Amino acid sequence: MSLWHFVKRELQNSYQKVLERLDSLKGTPDEIAKGFATGVAMSFTPFVGFHLLLCIAITKLSGQNGVAAALGTLFGNPWTFPFIWLLTLHLGLLILGTDAPSQPPEFKILFVEMFHNVLELDVKAFFKDIWPVFLPMLVGSMPIYIIVWAGIYEATKRVLLKSAETSQTERNENDTGIGL
Repeated sequence: MSLWHFVKRELQNSYQKVLERLDSLKGTPDEIAKGFATGVAMSFTPFVGFHLLLCIAITKLSGQNGVAAALGTLFGNPWTFPFIWLLTLHLGLLILGTDAPSQPPEFKILFVEMFHNVLELDVKAFFKDIWPVFLPMLVGSMPIYIIVWAGIYEATKRVLLKSAETSQTERNENDTGIGL
């Protein structure tokens, strides 16, 4: 089996597992789709280490499904973060009209320092060391957040509604004995 077929199969399996988990959650398809979209979109923000907390706060304030949001944050992972970070950084630099740095930032060091600066409330170090990279990433993440949220919401809601229709049809067939 080629690497492409292996990766394709694994992605399809992961997609199916996520759909099954979303489908099993309590709540309306709209609440679940909004929560999941919030989680996936939050992965595109530079709030690394705080994605889950921010999602839970947003879902509680807006009546979305928090479990679906937590599941959505899994989109941000060691495989996707480097691409997300570079995309948001360069889009932010473009929006701000700033030149890209000659060397790409060391994101691991940047986010470890950011985490410590926030926990220690070291505002001076945050603005000196982190802000020059964090601000463009934040600015770049905003349009991506909106686009990703809208796309994931629509796709997820459509799939959940279709799944609910299929389940209802199967229940009706079983109730009437047609499906036997």
